[in-house]
Amino acid sequence: MSFSQILFEEDGPIAKITLNRPENGNMFTETMCHEIRDCIEGIRRETRTRVVVLTGAGDRFFCIGGQKDGMEKTNLYAGTLPVLEMYEAIDKLQKPVVASVNGFAVGGGNVLQVVCDVTIAKESAVFRQVGPMMGSFDAGYGTWYLEDLVGKKRAKEIWYCNKKMSAAEAKEIGMINRVVPDDQLEEKTKEFALEIAERGSFALAAIKGAFNARHGGVGGLSRVTHDLLLTQYLGSEEHKELNESFNSRKSPDPSKFGH
Repeated sequence: MSFSQILFEEDGPIAKITLNRPENGNMFTETMCHEIRDCIEGIRRETRTRVVVLTGAGDRFFCIGGQKDGMEKTNLYAGTLPVLEMYEAIDKLQKPVVASVNGFAVGGGNVLQVVCDVTIAKESAVFRQVGPMMGSFDAGYGTWYLEDLVGKKRAKEIWYCNKKMSAAEAKEIGMINRVVPDDQLEEKTKEFALEIAERGSFALAAIKGAFNARHGGVGGLSRVTHDLLLTQYLGSEEHKELNESFNSRKSPDPSKFGH
């Protein structure tokens, strides 16, 4: 896969996506949001990848939010930065996504790591929500998912007061999982990803689907019932017997059900 604003590479069972605009703080644009979505869609359709790592180019920025200039001047969809498509792609992917935070994770960049399944960060990384102090907000993934991680009162304080947090502070409140020395981030990220990759892919997909069903409504429930259970059912003797009897216009044999 070839892209203009992200880098993509495969390393065994790990697929690595790198936000590649270091001169602009790895801010996501309309193009980058679509490229991440398209890249993840490609990963969804193959079985080589067991874990995805998402990180930023360089050693200063993970991502400092979204760059909205260049959008059409309209209140309709064409004038909206497609960040939800990016978040949804990560959230709905059946494979675990590891955020490897290599620097500042600010605004939408912090929401991006929150949406990922787990997060590992280098010691000097900085986390911050800045929306209300700069004329913006995230009234969806950035609030509900953050509340799941740190609790409602603390999540509100993060959004209301917009204070900077060190990696150690973010880990202490449960917003991220692991903190490692700066010069070991790449090594430890790979170890983390491989640790996850050793687990059962179907089991991990079921677990992620179950977590997502809480906020996903009918779509979240369908991720479990349709994506995970239907394929298994279509290979069962029950399906075979019912399908064949329906097509041949005869009564099915119930003794073949439940196997």
